[in-house]
Amino acid sequence: MFLSTPMKSLGHCLHLLMSMQNFMDRKISFIEIIIKVLMVSRPCDENGVFLSPGTLPPPLVERPADDWTPFRNRIEFEAAEFLFCKDQMSASHIDTLLDLWAATLAKHDDHPPFANHRDLYQTIDSIPLGDVPWQNFAVKFCGDKPDVNIPPWMNGSYDVWFRDPREVVRNMLANPMYADEMDYQPYREYASATNERQWKDFMSADWAWDQADEISNDPDTVGATFVPVILGSDKTTVSVGTGNNEYYPLYLSIGNVRNNVRGAHRDAIAVIGFLAMPKTARVHAEDPKFRKFRCQLFHSSLSKILQPLKAGMTKPKVARFGDGHFRRVVYGLGPYIADYEEQVLLGCIVKHWCARCLASRLNLDDDALDRCREYVDALVEEGTLLEIWDDYGIVGDIVPFTNDFPRADINRLIAPDLLHQLIKGAFKDHLVDWVEKYLLLTHGKREAQRIMDDIDRRIAAGFKQWTGDDSKALMKVYLPAIEGHLPQDIARAFRALLEFCYLVRRNIITEKTLTEIQDALARFHHYCEAFRDAGVVPTFSLPRQHSLKHYIQLIRLFGAPNGLCSSITESKHIKAVKEPWRRSSRFNALGQMLRTNQRLDKLAALRVDFTRRNMLSGTCLSAVVMALHIAPPNGSNANVLDVDEGHNDSEVDDESTVLQADVQLALTPPELNITHLPNLLRQFLFEQKHPNDTRDVSEVSEFHFPHYDGGISVFNSASSRFYSPSDLSGIGGMRTEYICACPQWRNGHARNDCVFVSTKPELEGMQGFDIARVLFIQWFNTVGDSPDEDTGMWIVRPAYRANHSPHMSIIHIDSIYRAAHLIPVYGTQFVSHDLKYYQSYDSFRAYYVNKNVKVGSEDGAVLGDEGCMLDA
Repeated sequence: MFLSTPMKSLGHCLHLLMSMQNFMDRKISFIEIIIKVLMVSRPCDENGVFLSPGTLPPPLVERPADDWTPFRNRIEFEAAEFLFCKDQMSASHIDTLLDLWAATLAKHDDHPPFANHRDLYQTIDSIPLGDVPWQNFAVKFCGDKPDVNIPPWMNGSYDVWFRDPREVVRNMLANPMYADEMDYQPYREYASATNERQWKDFMSADWAWDQADEISNDPDTVGATFVPVILGSDKTTVSVGTGNNEYYPLYLSIGNVRNNVRGAHRDAIAVIGFLAMPKTARVHAEDPKFRKFRCQLFHSSLSKILQPLKAGMTKPKVARFGDGHFRRVVYGLGPYIADYEEQVLLGCIVKHWCARCLASRLNLDDDALDRCREYVDALVEEGTLLEIWDDYGIVGDIVPFTNDFPRADINRLIAPDLLHQLIKGAFKDHLVDWVEKYLLLTHGKREAQRIMDDIDRRIAAGFKQWTGDDSKALMKVYLPAIEGHLPQDIARAFRALLEFCYLVRRNIITEKTLTEIQDALARFHHYCEAFRDAGVVPTFSLPRQHSLKHYIQLIRLFGAPNGLCSSITESKHIKAVKEPWRRSSRFNALGQMLRTNQRLDKLAALRVDFTRRNMLSGTCLSAVVMALHIAPPNGSNANVLDVDEGHNDSEVDDESTVLQADVQLALTPPELNITHLPNLLRQFLFEQKHPNDTRDVSEVSEFHFPHYDGGISVFNSASSRFYSPSDLSGIGGMRTEYICACPQWRNGHARNDCVFVSTKPELEGMQGFDIARVLFIQWFNTVGDSPDEDTGMWIVRPAYRANHSPHMSIIHIDSIYRAAHLIPVYGTQFVSHDLKYYQSYDSFRAYYVNKNVKVGSEDGAVLGDEGCMLDA
């Protein structure tokens, strides 16, 4: 149903009211949402003339379904993709494989898909799609030079490599895989019952709305589509011991694609440049001229690279979209993804100041005005460079690249950074380090080391996947590990920060969530005083910790922060920088890396085209079998889950989004030999036949239990598929996790995981679930009616029957939601040196239920997507 209402000074607005059941790709909820849309995007023809409503997009120039150009068939394409993209085989190994392949085919007078690696590379290079060639320009120092002893950097020439960002953006807009995962205009969402606003994807927030409002003042932009350009950059090291090779990639995405697409690390974020990194001898490293040149080189390079977009920032340009329609587009520079060091460079500020506000570096948490281009320009004009450096933290002789573009202000475009500000910053580099300092000050070195050793053992005992310097993993277990060794206020400071982190990581953030975020931040600041009172830290004026203060404002501006996190660009480092470098000869590696990236883009674009034309259904073998009308070879394409002992416990799932968790059994079940299993099975059958019987099964006479004489087998593994958009997930936000019940895990100890079992689906949060351990099912009882005050986690204990035997039963596998992670309640006791992590579920009386899980809740956000609201 369409409704129309007047909007205050925002032009025409469209209100769309729809049931969330018909809007599953946008939110997982069953409430009605009002969507207010600004700057309605209208399709046009290739000349920019608007089409009548309902006009179908112009047909693409279709090629025959068997046209695999430049490959001859599907086998050649998939072989090229496997060798170059998936296996990343070296040229010499490709030649060896093709020689062996040719040897097997010689007797059939046939030949392999490619003659050698050169033939393979030439075929990939001839792909007509996804080709945005690399270009370069050189930069030199043009300032005054000394008469003698000229520093080498002043005479150097610095190459910057880049691709036309306009063409990269046009390729993203035209990608048919994003057609249903793209927003064509800014909008605002409100719950119809309460008028509560919510933020999710980038175009649902205020910055895009305000930009569109400003753009719409120009009559030429009516009906255009606003395309925000999101940028990110970060230096990365590819080798330390062999020359300390560093590269400086520049990345680009667009705000129209939704967070789930960008977060799935697909081609919605692309490398568009490699920036220059001037280096000099240590004697010149601190020279103000060198430092200024290095900073201005960065900004001038960005300005030069982005110039092709500038004309389209004021006058609409026509571009084709993934749905087949042409639209008039207006570009705009959007948020910039960067860690703090990069923010200092971007914002032209002095280190230890904030890039977003004018708060003094001596007391960053004081209320202060936001930085803005007009205010900074006025300070630069009125004050001296030294005055604005000391008083405002401004580097006044550097011109930011945004000054060259309309509607752009770098200080207002700094994006939130969950990875470096919260996970690695406030949590690991601040609180975790402060704990060690507190223990040293309070207990002395020897006792502090003993306590820290016990904390390490608790972490190892409570988390089987501990990987050392993995800050995300550490967040999951650190709070229960320190409880009992530290004062209550310090434990509660950790709880407040963790709740803040999990709240801002939600996939959907409502006004209620913003209130909870503010409350968590206030509690964090309050309980952190314990560190200052103990003399651990003299000040909390730390830029990364201060950044927490801006998160509510940034969520309103840019939407859910998980769509703009630097973890997205850091993950892109692997595909765009590190893997291409490893494939190079190491000599003049950058040119080889650029060529590798270009070939990867071509193969990715061709796969999208073949997928759109329905040419990649099934597997290569199944397609050949179907074409030849023959039976498939034995053992091929088994449609079952095969879980071996080498698999990861969880993985990305690229299938479609579903609400409920789905559990699938593994392959090849062994026989089970447990003496009391028949009785449990009879109890289970009784419960299934008498679902309305309110008695506890232990109160029922065995005479009433059904008999079963058939065979029984057990599956040692199962996979649970569930919605988890805040973790590394597929494009639909789905993730697959494996649950194990193995008598010997990797030829060693037994492994019997814990799971969430849906027992009261009508209740919300943790109250709708019970915890159980899989062998069959060994139950846990929840302690109390609310989470623990200090940790915010629910506590459970192993359940026993009246005769003191463990409470075990058999349940439907469909009632399992996903794996649960329990952490022992250690108290003040030290953990034995002999305890192994696989013994922890048998060695303690009570356990915390890790909040870092996803369990469905009434607002559809899946418990904050990180389980922060298990006490809902």
